[in-house]
Amino acid sequence: MQKVALVGCGAISGIYLKNITNVFNNLEFTGVCDLIPERAQKASEEYNIPKIYKDVNEVVADPEVDIVLNLTRPYEHFDVAACAIKAGKHVYSEKPLGASLEEGVELMRLAKEHNVLLGGAPDTFLGAGIQTCIKLVKDGYIGTPIGASAFLLCRGHETWHPDPEFYYKRGGGPMMDMGPYYVTALVSLLGPVAAVSGMTKTSFEKRTITSKPHYGEVIDVDVKTHVAGMMAFESGVIGTIITSFDVYKAQMPFIEIYGSEGTLSVPNPNVFGGTIKLSTAQTKEFREMPFVYNYSENSRGLGLADMADAIEKGREYSANGDLNLHVLEIMTAFEESCKQRKQIDLASTVSQPKQLCRNARY
Repeated sequence: MQKVALVGCGAISGIYLKNITNVFNNLEFTGVCDLIPERAQKASEEYNIPKIYKDVNEVVADPEVDIVLNLTRPYEHFDVAACAIKAGKHVYSEKPLGASLEEGVELMRLAKEHNVLLGGAPDTFLGAGIQTCIKLVKDGYIGTPIGASAFLLCRGHETWHPDPEFYYKRGGGPMMDMGPYYVTALVSLLGPVAAVSGMTKTSFEKRTITSKPHYGEVIDVDVKTHVAGMMAFESGVIGTIITSFDVYKAQMPFIEIYGSEGTLSVPNPNVFGGTIKLSTAQTKEFREMPFVYNYSENSRGLGLADMADAIEKGREYSANGDLNLHVLEIMTAFEESCKQRKQIDLASTVSQPKQLCRNARY
């Protein structure tokens, strides 16, 4: 049993609190921490969590804490994670690993120096949907993969999120916010990326919030909000990705993998289940495929549970820091390519993440 301290009781924390309390048997909360004490108090009361920490320093000073679950805003990920790692705590962080590639590289260096594990979201690729898709590709249902495409097209989060400003600040934007789901899924399906090229833009310099409680407030946009990129995978596959907070409506697929013998339609990588569709040279039409893995429900925290099991058994885990860093380099390289007006060769690589056992339950 690994003892977990949660830092950051914002919108995403609810599903982690629920799943770690009720679903995953190898995790237990020691306490919670948030800059807004009322949030931590509410989480503590609702989920019967014994401690409320006043700050991160108090979290990492607690000898009971094995893992710090970092659910802070993207531009706070580095400081919280670095503090925990230096105190000898394992860290599991929401995406992205850091607000810049340099932050991600430094966190990996610190984790190795202090002999702790570093991992993080997204873990949706461990769900029934994408795990089944990985097996379909490995088993040759579409032949040899040739190409891939991925699309996240929406009009931003200021119409529904209760606190949307951070999506338009350092570490935010459609690629850094939603890109991790798509890029992680693609790397899980097709292996590491060798080089990328990209074009980026900021279509609107300001955004007006239309959700409560910040209705009417204006956000200054500090990030690129429309990112189009190409990826050259080490396997030879060529991938296309577009992520945008500037598009009102679109009818593009989430992810498609194109092979020599067919096409695989991959479900929304932001969920654990979804609909899988396969078309082959023989079937012609798309047909829905059944799941052959567990975790089709919202299982956020699955990657953390897998990491906790790895800590106890001394084995590899799937949502690991090497994968997080490779995905971070891919995402930041799109903007770097646009700035330099050239293809960017990546410095990092990663092994294709190991699949969970079909009947895995933590």
